[in-house]
Amino acid sequence: MPLTTSAQAKSRQFPWFGIGMAGIFLLSLLLRFWGLSRFNTLVFDEVYYAKFASAFLKGEIVFTGHPPLSTYIIAIGIWIGNHLPWGNVDPKNGLTGLLLSPFSYRWLNALTGAFIPLVIGAIAYQLTRRSSYALIAALLISADGLFLVESRYALNNVYLVLFGLLGHLFLLVALQATAWQRWFYLILAGVGFGGSAAIKWNGMGFLLGAYAVWGIAWIVAWVQSRLTAPGFTTLHSYQPRSPLQNLTQLHLGHILVAFALVPALTYYLSWLPYIYVDPGSSTFWQLQLETFDYHKRVGGLDAHPYCSLWHTWPLMLRPVAYFYKTTQTPEEALPLVGPPLPAEAATVIYDVHAMGNPILWWFSTAVVVLLMVLLAQQIWQKLSAGQSNSGEVAEHAPLSPAYVWAVAYLLINWAANLLPWVRVTRCLFIYHYMGSLVFAVLLLALLIDRWWQGHQTWQKSAAITLTGLVLIGFVFWMPLFLGLPLSPEGLQLRRWFPSWI
Repeated sequence: MPLTTSAQAKSRQFPWFGIGMAGIFLLSLLLRFWGLSRFNTLVFDEVYYAKFASAFLKGEIVFTGHPPLSTYIIAIGIWIGNHLPWGNVDPKNGLTGLLLSPFSYRWLNALTGAFIPLVIGAIAYQLTRRSSYALIAALLISADGLFLVESRYALNNVYLVLFGLLGHLFLLVALQATAWQRWFYLILAGVGFGGSAAIKWNGMGFLLGAYAVWGIAWIVAWVQSRLTAPGFTTLHSYQPRSPLQNLTQLHLGHILVAFALVPALTYYLSWLPYIYVDPGSSTFWQLQLETFDYHKRVGGLDAHPYCSLWHTWPLMLRPVAYFYKTTQTPEEALPLVGPPLPAEAATVIYDVHAMGNPILWWFSTAVVVLLMVLLAQQIWQKLSAGQSNSGEVAEHAPLSPAYVWAVAYLLINWAANLLPWVRVTRCLFIYHYMGSLVFAVLLLALLIDRWWQGHQTWQKSAAITLTGLVLIGFVFWMPLFLGLPLSPEGLQLRRWFPSWI
C-alpha cells in the first residue's frame, strides 16, 4: 500500500488558516460597514476630503495641500455609491456641495480598511512562511481602534498605508522570483510605493524603508565577507533561509527602475487628472512648490488642540476626538443606528475617538524596544564571533538567522516611517504613526507566534494571555471607535489619562 505523501496529508488537513483569515476579513467588514451612515454629517477631516472629492466630480479644483490621488479615490467611491441601490438612500446631507448619503462617501474607505489585515497577514507569511504568524498578525491589526476609525470615514490614511504595504508585499514576493517575474513584482512594488506618496508625502516612508533594507543587506554581506574565516559561519549558511537574504540579488538597475523611476512616474501620473481639469492654473512643478509651501505654513503645536509630538505616538498619549455630541435626555438623542439608549441616563454622549487599542499599542512598543536590544546583542555577538574566528555564537544564538532578518526588516521599516518626523515642526497628529504602527504590530505578532511555537508552558500561556488582552481591550474601547452611546460615567471609565480628552 503506497505511503501517503505530505501533499495528500496537507490536503486532508482542516483549512483552519483559510477559515481564520476569512473570518478576520468578514469581521473587519462588519465593524466598518455597521451603521456607516449613522452620523449624517462631516466628521473631522471629511470637511476637507469629502468636499474635495465632490468638487472634483463637479469639475472644480480645490487645492488640498496633499497630492490628489485620495481625491480621485473618494470621488470614485461617491460616484459608485450614488449608483448603488443601497448607497443613494436617506439620510442625506448637502455639506459636501452635493446632496449625498454619508454611505456614498464612506463605503470605499470601509472596504479598503477591511483589506489591510489580509495584506499584513500576507506580508507576515512572505517573511516567515508561517501560517500561524500570518493569522496572528492579521488578528492583531484587525483589533486596532485607529485603523477602524480611519476606515469608517472619508479620510485618506488607510489608502496611504494600503499602498505602502502592497509595495512591501510585492517586494517580498519579488525576492523569491526570478528573471522577468522578479521585474514584474518589483514594478508592482514601485507602483505601490508611488501610490502611497501620491496620497500624502509621508507615504514615502515605506519607500525609504525599502531603500534602507536593501542598503543594509549589502552592508551585512560586505561585513560577513570580511569576517568569514575558518570556523566562522555566516547568517547565509543557516536554514531556514529568509527571502530578505536575496536582497543582494537586486542590482542597481532593479533599484533605479523599480524604486526610483516607477514610483516617480506613478506620482507624476497621479497629478495629471488634477491638471487636466484646470490646465491653466498651475504646472506640475508649481503644484509641488505650493504643496511644500502649504506644509511650511501649517502652525506648530498651538495650531490645533489635538496636535502631538512624534515621540508621544508609540505610547498613544494624545488621541484625537473626531466627533463629540451630548444629549440631555434619550428622547433628544441623535436618530442613529445602534443599540437603544439607557432609559435611566440623564446625559448621553457620542464620542468617536481616533485612538488605538491601548493594550495593542503599549505591548507593540515594548516589543519594539525589546527586539531592538536583542537584535543589537545578536549583531554584537556575530561580530565578536567573526573577530575570534569562533562558531560558538552560532551554536548558542537565541535567534535563528531567518528570525533575525525578519526582526531587522520590521524594525528598519518602523524607524523609516517614524524618524523622519523628528525634525518636523508643523502640527502633527497621532494618525501619522499608522505607517510605523503596522510594523510594530508585525513585531508583536512575531513574538507571540514564537511563544506559541515554544516548548515551555509559560510561552503558550503568555501568547494566549497577550492575545486575549488585546482582544479584550478592543471590545472595551469599542464604544469610542464606533461612537456608541455612553453615559458620562461610561465615558470617563475609558479615559485613563487627562490627555485622552
